[in-house]
Amino acid sequence: MGHEASLITQFVNSLFHTHLHDNVVMGAIAFLISLIVFVIIRKQPEIIPTPAQQFYEGILNIINTMLEENIGKEGKEFLPFVTALAIYIFISNVLGLIPGFSAATGNLNTTAALAVIVFLYYNYIGIKKHGFKYIKHFLGPVWWLAPLMLPIEIISHLARPLSLSIRLFANMFGDHSVFLVFLGLVPFIIPLPIMALGLFVCFIQTLIFVMLTVVYLAGAVAEEH
Repeated sequence: MGHEASLITQFVNSLFHTHLHDNVVMGAIAFLISLIVFVIIRKQPEIIPTPAQQFYEGILNIINTMLEENIGKEGKEFLPFVTALAIYIFISNVLGLIPGFSAATGNLNTTAALAVIVFLYYNYIGIKKHGFKYIKHFLGPVWWLAPLMLPIEIISHLARPLSLSIRLFANMFGDHSVFLVFLGLVPFIIPLPIMALGLFVCFIQTLIFVMLTVVYLAGAVAEEH
């Protein structure tokens, strides 16, 4: 978005003689870390759970509960997608709190890409489950309102990726900008209260994005009457 590249991006560009954008480098780093996290999750659980195992199992339980409450037992089908989305977004958010790094989600290109993926996925699921009848989701409760409801519903659905992307981008850009200001004022002592608040914001924004994704999936698989 026009701000100076992070130190890690400058290092990568100088090392490989490239001109990669900051969000590309940080997005790739978040992706690699996410892969490592998934390897850890897929490992055979320890008899005595480690702190990392407890943390990741807690995330899975939260997402699984969210899916079951909104969709039902078939919600488990979407657990891998939603979990991957949550982990990637949270890691991307948190990287922005590390000096020398930045948040890929602090760039509108990244959040827009994530929002479009969600948009395409839930509509794909809706078409897969209902076939041609999926169009009933856009026609309203009674047939004579269909000419009015169809354009309204289409605009409403198209606005979802816009809303998702801008909300996440704006909150992460603002949160990390404030953090960098405080870090600049106290360069040798990381302001722990501000970092704790930053972590909280990273978690909340991840949760909001995931909750909306689950709501959209629930709407896509719901039976229209």
